[in-house]
Amino acid sequence: MKKKIIVVLLLGFVVLVSGNAQRDSIVTPLYEGRSLVIGVIGNTPQVGEKEHVDFRDVTFEQLEDPYFSSDLDAIFITKEHLAKASETKYTEIYQKADIPFFFIESKKSHVPFTVKELSYNEVPDLSPDTYVTGFYGKKAQYWDYGLHNDAMNETNIKVTYSNIFTIIESLHSEDSEPIYRTGG
Repeated sequence: MKKKIIVVLLLGFVVLVSGNAQRDSIVTPLYEGRSLVIGVIGNTPQVGEKEHVDFRDVTFEQLEDPYFSSDLDAIFITKEHLAKASETKYTEIYQKADIPFFFIESKKSHVPFTVKELSYNEVPDLSPDTYVTGFYGKKAQYWDYGLHNDAMNETNIKVTYSNIFTIIESLHSEDSEPIYRTGG
C-alpha cells in the first residue's frame, strides 16, 4: 500500500513540475527571414536560427571606425560589457549608427547608452522585467524585451532572439514603419 502511495505522489509531482515548466515557457516559430549578420561584443548567444544568422565577434575599438558596421545588420552587447558600453564616447555612435544595438540583460532600458551624462552604474533599474533593450538611433526607436512569465530559461531566451531578428529584418525593409515594442 505504501508503494502505491509513493508512486502516486511521484506521478503527481512529475505532472506538477511539467505543468509549471509549460506555463513558464512559450514556443513560437523560428525566424526564417533573410540572412542576418550580427556583431557581438561578448559571448555569442545560443539561438535556433543558425542557418539564418551569422554572428561575428566585434570589439569596442571597431565601433569607433565610422565604416565598420557597413556589413552588419545589428550589434549585440552582452551583460558583462554593459558598463563599458555606457561610456560617453559610444553614445554618439549608437545615436548615429545605421544599425540597431541590443543590450543583453540590461535592466536600465536604453538610458545609460544614449544619455552622455549617465553611466551604467548611475542609472537605476528602470525596466526590471526586461531581458534585452534595443536602440536604433537613426530612427530614434527603442525596444524592451522581457521573457515570457519572467522565466529565464533556454526556450524563452531563444523566443526573444527570434523576435529581435524579426525586428532587425523589418528595419531593413523599405516598407518598414517605426516599430515601438515592449514586452516579450
